Amino acid sequence: MAKSLCLTTCLLLLAVPCVYAQAPFTVGSVTAAPGSIASGTLDVAPRAGDAGTSIPFTIVHGRTSGPVLALIAGTHGMEYVPIIALQRLRTAIDPGTLRGTVIMVHVANMPSFLGRTIYYSPVDGKNLNRVFPGRGDGTLTERIAETLTREVITRATHVVDLHCGDGNESLAPYSYWITTGPAGVADEGRAMALAFGLDHIVVDRERPTDPAASLYLSNTAITRGKPALTTETGGMAVVDDGAIALVERGVSGLLRHLKMRADGPAPVTGPIFIGRNEVIRAGVTGIFVPAVERGRTVAKGAKIGHITDFHGRVIEEVLASFDGEILYIIGTPPVTKGEPVAMVGSRQ
Repeated sequence: MAKSLCLTTCLLLLAVPCVYAQAPFTVGSVTAAPGSIASGTLDVAPRAGDAGTSIPFTIVHGRTSGPVLALIAGTHGMEYVPIIALQRLRTAIDPGTLRGTVIMVHVANMPSFLGRTIYYSPVDGKNLNRVFPGRGDGTLTERIAETLTREVITRATHVVDLHCGDGNESLAPYSYWITTGPAGVADEGRAMALAFGLDHIVVDRERPTDPAASLYLSNTAITRGKPALTTETGGMAVVDDGAIALVERGVSGLLRHLKMRADGPAPVTGPIFIGRNEVIRAGVTGIFVPAVERGRTVAKGAKIGHITDFHGRVIEEVLASFDGEILYIIGTPPVTKGEPVAMVGSRQ
């Protein structure tokens, strides 16, 4: 009877969307009542060889039903900007006026965060963003991925993996639009990228399509039919207010796009879609000396930097393989063979 009355009222108000009061929302052992905020941790139990870990999170649970947006920071532990942004957003989103639910994972990779490591966990040497959907009987990093898949991604309708340049990367802001998912999911991913508001959007056509070997966090959602986005803002382990503001603005734009909140910035106009990109990797181990800065346009064959041995002798020249823009470049001297030196992208 109540839903019939709501439907009649909505028709009279000419296409105002119907919303219904919703039940409490639970993640792990934490339950948030409608119109409330609740925080806690997801515990990853210890196994032989490691002490386990915990994943701090917050639920902002609106009074009325709607999308469930998962915002995940700290997949790489030295990517500080999204971690601090979610701390601020935790108190900036009003559950009393929110439609739907926001799950905030504040630090996905606590071992890397506390260990101040780039890319890899100090416990098992694995990259969390390469082991999804994880394994419940695996190493610590694989168990973190399994916990996030089971407790967060499974409960969400939309997912954003919030990254920035790692502790060694000088980065120009951009997002990834992953096109390998089902058509409707990919289309909504594009709309999410526009709503987030970063004007450079990398078109990623090469993510795995097997849900059992999704590898990347955002791709894990996509292979399960959930639109998702990866964003990149900030870098070099600097807690920068300007980069944090980009995350805050982006989340506000998504909340508006998903009709979870009435206000918010409009989608980006005039986006630059990066149709081709390449991560340039070091062929040797040594000391990297950059020759260009992030955001710089380079021509094919242009020198991006060079690598010296530990006595200062140049042992590798790093060159651009096509015309494009430097999306990020390593900004600290150490470099290991096979690791990224820079990323170049060109407009489609």
